[in-house]
Amino acid sequence: MTVRALLFAVILLACDTALAASEPEQGRPTPSGRPMIFYVVKGAPDSCGHGCDRWIAAEGRIDRTTAASFRTFLNGMSDPIPPIYLASPGGDVNQAILMGSALHVRLTIARVGRTVVRECGAEPQDSDLCIKLKQVGSGLHGELVTRGAICASACPYVFVGAAVHEVAPDALLGVHSAQRVLNRTDPNDPALLAADRRAQFFGDNQIAQYLNSVGIEAGLLGLAKTVRFEDMHFLTREEIARFGLDRRDFVETPWIFESRGRGIIHKTAVMRGRDEASYRTLQWQVVCSDADRLVLDFQRPAPSASGSSSVAISGGGGASLSFDEPPAKAGFREQWALRMSHDAIELLLDSPHVELTETSLTVDGQRLQNTIRLSNDSFAFAMQGLMASCTGTKNPAVPQPAAPSTDL
Repeated sequence: MTVRALLFAVILLACDTALAASEPEQGRPTPSGRPMIFYVVKGAPDSCGHGCDRWIAAEGRIDRTTAASFRTFLNGMSDPIPPIYLASPGGDVNQAILMGSALHVRLTIARVGRTVVRECGAEPQDSDLCIKLKQVGSGLHGELVTRGAICASACPYVFVGAAVHEVAPDALLGVHSAQRVLNRTDPNDPALLAADRRAQFFGDNQIAQYLNSVGIEAGLLGLAKTVRFEDMHFLTREEIARFGLDRRDFVETPWIFESRGRGIIHKTAVMRGRDEASYRTLQWQVVCSDADRLVLDFQRPAPSASGSSSVAISGGGGASLSFDEPPAKAGFREQWALRMSHDAIELLLDSPHVELTETSLTVDGQRLQNTIRLSNDSFAFAMQGLMASCTGTKNPAVPQPAAPSTDL
């Protein structure tokens, strides 16, 4: 067999996620291994951003037919198309690049997130019945989940093709090196090894040219090549910014309701201050303390400097409210709690924005203050779910501080 023929015998860049070595943490949702499907969903007001309640869901594995299906799907939609949310373990990189290129000319936003379709009821979201409902794609309603949502392996190459790409604070982008699948079993065949090296060179060049065409730093490919195919590296927030995937210094989720045995609404943000190299993760959650009162819980990295500190929140035309002091601490994080009535928290949060003010007093007497403006997108909808779950709650319960995050 000639070297030219051997080159054609190499299937370039079959970049499937290696499940054994890249298993998500326990409790984190795993993207579907089924072939990727696309459908449009309507959600609650502001569920996909301020003024946005409709999005495209793209979920599943990228195979040899996905790019053609994606182009057909896009051609059936008029501009401007709504944001697209990706949840995928990866697949064929060549197909991913074709998809990203098709997405690039449609001037839309790509994000990482899973969709929970309401019409599926108690059926698992990847069940045959639910998949059939999604494939019909008519009149679907649902909720977005970014917490732990994964776009990995080949999927980030679709993601970066969008005109705007945004990564939620609690979503995950994973990269690793591509695997070249050979149709010969002799790994020591010199001609086959030479063909493999040439295939790798041409494949890397193809990816590099594509990344350059969509404005992404070449360092992303360099990092991916350092990670074995059998492993997976989830990008830190600093890497996400450095490679141009999302350079915002402040990123927040809307308020989200979840039922975890008891109701809870939560919000997450990552932020980087001026002249700061690293991001910090901030979390808010509201739970029922009893049938009449709620607890607003704020979690943040514990300040490295010694000295006293305080946290207050204001909004809705009311006075500033101070969190309890001192905060509870667990590892490198600390938790602040604020107990209040239902009416008080609705007054506080039932406005477009609230302001959280962090104040610290250094050991030398210097007073430092930082104010963070938070959006209340989806608060009213999330609060409806929480209030329904609060009925009959009797025992006070304050959430425990979250363990230090290693993903963001």
